[in-house]
Amino acid sequence: MKTRFIFILALIIGSFSYAQTTDELFSKANDFYKNGQYSKAIQSYLKIEKQGFESDDLFFNLGNCYYKLNKVAPSIYYYEKALKLNPIHEDASNNLAFAKRMTIDIVEDLPKSFLQRFSSAVVQKLTYDTWAILAVVASFLAAFLFLMYYFSYSSKQKMFYFNTTIFIFFVMIVMVIFAFSNYDITQKSRSAIIFSLKSDIKNSPSIDGEEVFELHEGTKVYILDELSNWKKIKLADGKIGWINAADIKEI
Repeated sequence: MKTRFIFILALIIGSFSYAQTTDELFSKANDFYKNGQYSKAIQSYLKIEKQGFESDDLFFNLGNCYYKLNKVAPSIYYYEKALKLNPIHEDASNNLAFAKRMTIDIVEDLPKSFLQRFSSAVVQKLTYDTWAILAVVASFLAAFLFLMYYFSYSSKQKMFYFNTTIFIFFVMIVMVIFAFSNYDITQKSRSAIIFSLKSDIKNSPSIDGEEVFELHEGTKVYILDELSNWKKIKLADGKIGWINAADIKEI
């Protein structure tokens, strides 16, 4: 019993020390950033990332540091990571647009169907975790309203609570569908940023493959398949080819 208590106490102290170290590093990195010491700020932020800590603010700050140093690929990479954790991070979205202006490649999106536009504008605006939490909240609200309906005496109140319960239940079902849809999209969609200054895209996963086009640092690609040290990628405009895995970094 005593050994178990000491073990639990050690875990609590260790967790507190870890949090304290992370907070200290974050505060130190922020001070470096405020003083224009962007390289030192990056080193501190990266130490936090290596500890396994992830947050949209951490990635956003890293993106800002790299942007200040005119490093195209890393700035876009970390802005994208921030938006992956928090799709409604307005500052990250705005700064990403500025960072993309430094890229060489011009990739135009293919026309999207109504469902694809709806998914981008609504379903993917929140993470699947957020949609799931909202669905749980809606379920509790629906249960509460049903209890209000059950214990009400007035026919008007009963009608109001009954209709509201049905509406909230419908909203809950929609949120559950959005959560599963978003989760499916997230699991199937693998994106990456090109870090190489110039990458030759081949028509086959081989150094002897024919070059079909070339891409440059900062361009976002979608990973379709992989073979050995090659990855099959697709651009937003529909172009497909094979790239050396060392040239890209998956988001």
